[in-house]
Amino acid sequence: MTQQFAPQKNKVFVTNLEKSSRKITAALIATQSLFSASFIMVFTVGSIIAVELAGGNSQWTGVPSTLVLVGAAAIAYPIGRFMDRAGRRPGLALGYVFGILGTVVAGLAVINASLLIFLLGVLLIGLAKGVNDLGRYAAAEANVADKRARAISLIVLAGTVGSITGPGMIKWTGSLVERAGLPELSGPWFLAAVLLGLALLLVNFLLRPDPQQIARQLTAQEPMPDRLSQAGRSFQEIIFSDHRAKIAVSAMVFGQLTMVWVMTITPVHMHGHHHDVADVSWVIMAHTMGMFGLSFLVGWLVDRLGRIKMITAGGVILIVSCILAPLSIEVFWLMLALFLLGLGWNCCFVAGSTLLTDVLRPHEKGKIQGLADVVVNIASGVGSLGGGLIFAAIGFTTMNWIGLIVALIPLLLIIVLRSSRSRMSFEGTMSS
Repeated sequence: MTQQFAPQKNKVFVTNLEKSSRKITAALIATQSLFSASFIMVFTVGSIIAVELAGGNSQWTGVPSTLVLVGAAAIAYPIGRFMDRAGRRPGLALGYVFGILGTVVAGLAVINASLLIFLLGVLLIGLAKGVNDLGRYAAAEANVADKRARAISLIVLAGTVGSITGPGMIKWTGSLVERAGLPELSGPWFLAAVLLGLALLLVNFLLRPDPQQIARQLTAQEPMPDRLSQAGRSFQEIIFSDHRAKIAVSAMVFGQLTMVWVMTITPVHMHGHHHDVADVSWVIMAHTMGMFGLSFLVGWLVDRLGRIKMITAGGVILIVSCILAPLSIEVFWLMLALFLLGLGWNCCFVAGSTLLTDVLRPHEKGKIQGLADVVVNIASGVGSLGGGLIFAAIGFTTMNWIGLIVALIPLLLIIVLRSSRSRMSFEGTMSS
């Protein structure tokens, strides 16, 4: 009797899991798309508003983007710990609450011409972004290991919604609020609040069961009882004890740093060679397509070929991009280089995120993933804020050579770990 019941029970579990996984992944795609559209919309006008409220002082141009990075980095670890205790759904919901508050506060600040209140709103939006970024891990938790990367890639792909729809809504919302006698640039903030409110409702109603519960059920099926341990390891313990964790974090961090480093200085480089805004737009569009357009294909390859192989491929693509970019100032050439830059980042980001999820126990995922995202956001800050200063001193070609060296780090790490004394155990864990 037992022999007949066990397979039947397992079949029911798999069927229910597949239904829940599809529903949760679809809900996360929808909410990530809503957040992306909201964020791109307000981010586009944020620097313009900051300069206007500062009396036309252009030195305030980069302050909103910096505050977003600060907010995202500051919230990632504490919200990860909160998710470990309360679940992914309450954590993501709290992030959308931050976003709603931030957009409303910023919109009211525009109406009242208050720079300080506006920057407070932007900081709250940064907190929301830090929480929202962890949504990719919720998708990973809700899926079995051989579909995990595809789930993450779909969440990353949802970012294209913002780049397509966000800017187009700015003028429409501006006209709408002007009819009510409000400043044109306040409109995007209030529409963003509405979209984030819709995302909040979707998370609360559709993210059931909580992805964390699914992850624990999947872990219970594994023949490794220590994976169910309630005692979460520290970030240092995981990094020093598991080669995969080292590679996963280095792929995300150094891939991000290389991408932001080169992408930030390319428009300035083109402007210095007398390219107009249209040329720059084509190059950045190609870069965006590289970052997001092939995301699902990348996710499928990560699941099919393995995490380590795709991190290696991503590093190689980033290196090729850094070699190509300085060779010509022609628009098509730069489009190709920046497309590869985005594609290489996508490979490192999707494969690294998936590999980190594979390594972690259910009760430690949130805090460790949060800490990893803290480091990723710091890398973004270093790339965007430091890139301009260093570019002015050493030029575009040398900057790309530095980017090449940074992109080499995960590849060298893989080579070193493969040739270490623990090579046999390492190859056993690399089979995933």
